[in-house]
Amino acid sequence: MRSLLLPLGLACALDPSAVRAQQHDLIGYWHNWNDGSAPYMALSQIDDRYTVIDIAFAEPLAGTSHLMTFSPSGTPQSTFIAEVAALRAQGKKVLISIGGANAPVHLDSDQERDEFVSSMLAILDSYGFQGIDIDLEGSSVAITGGTIGTPTDATILRLIDAINSIAEAYEASTGTPMMLTMAPETAYVQGGQSAFGGIWGAYLPVIEALRDRIDILHVQLYNSGSMYGIDGGIYTQGSADFIVSQTEALLQGFGTVGGFFAPLPPEKVAIGLPACPSAAGGGYVSPGLLTAAVAYLRGAGPQPGQYQLISTYPGLRGLMTWSINWDAAPGCAAAYEFADSYEEIFNLSTTLTDVVAPTRAAYIQDGELIIPELTGQSTVSFFDSMGRLCAHAVLQNGKSKLPSNLLRGMYSITLTDYRVAPMRVLVP
Repeated sequence: MRSLLLPLGLACALDPSAVRAQQHDLIGYWHNWNDGSAPYMALSQIDDRYTVIDIAFAEPLAGTSHLMTFSPSGTPQSTFIAEVAALRAQGKKVLISIGGANAPVHLDSDQERDEFVSSMLAILDSYGFQGIDIDLEGSSVAITGGTIGTPTDATILRLIDAINSIAEAYEASTGTPMMLTMAPETAYVQGGQSAFGGIWGAYLPVIEALRDRIDILHVQLYNSGSMYGIDGGIYTQGSADFIVSQTEALLQGFGTVGGFFAPLPPEKVAIGLPACPSAAGGGYVSPGLLTAAVAYLRGAGPQPGQYQLISTYPGLRGLMTWSINWDAAPGCAAAYEFADSYEEIFNLSTTLTDVVAPTRAAYIQDGELIIPELTGQSTVSFFDSMGRLCAHAVLQNGKSKLPSNLLRGMYSITLTDYRVAPMRVLVP
């Protein structure tokens, strides 16, 4: 049946992995210090392809583990604030990251929790940050009992309470939601499959309690030991199998002694990797290997290793890197190698294929979406009358099997790999 230009009227049966408009992000950490190999840089010098900038780091005041402080080290405060505002005006998200490897944070009493909240709100307000990134490592997050759904450690409960309180106060003050991201190491998340105690699986109760607030979880797939995949295999960092297996664990969920960790939707999951070999102690992958791994995850490429996916995830949120400074450094790898990879993988504007608009409308025939005159491969997205993303499909030479969750009605469709105007199609 050919498409008819009728008013959009029916909503789709929403795919749980597609609850908002398609969006991809390149998330990068910005060093608030000078490193000879990855020098300090002004915020105004950040490559425009970075869409989420995590300022590293807010740290506890000397002599405390909970009174957070931040001050730009190489830029006057007034200039730094203006640079944050300029990035925001460009549509970027600028977050303050809490912790890091060298700054343990402990909330050992309710008073410390409340003082932590107050100090973080002051930082958000002073600099105009739009949210927080939780990068607590080492002894900052550990568990001694409880389950994923019912934590019992007082420090974990206080951390959850504190993050909720910061978000609620920020939203009450600004009238906008606070962005929340997390960057745990693998042991704290996927490591819960091996054990549930100490650091192993320690982030899982925090993620579970805050899963409705979390915008992006980007586990550090570097500086890691070998990890189980949900297939029972053991995978090593620096490989396509490690990227694919550890990412699908988040997207399918996995069992632990502390209970089942429920899957996260693809739009809340990004892949965290070092920008170049010197940026981390291990886990770097070449652009070609990264491209192959992400293409497979998104259903746009062949299996690059031994791990076999259960499903595909076209809506995967994007990539995270440590760090923006390392990506810019020409002595580690090619300058902006990571940003270039992101641009290629997610088919951004500079790499889109120019095509003449099809002379015939898109239509459905025998359970397939057909867009005449298009060649090559692209991801097609279906939106209902409310502008909600309903489903993704992979279009190959102008044809794609129709997603099973679409109800009868008119949809707007867009293509990620071509410069072609949105089209409408009637699903009979």
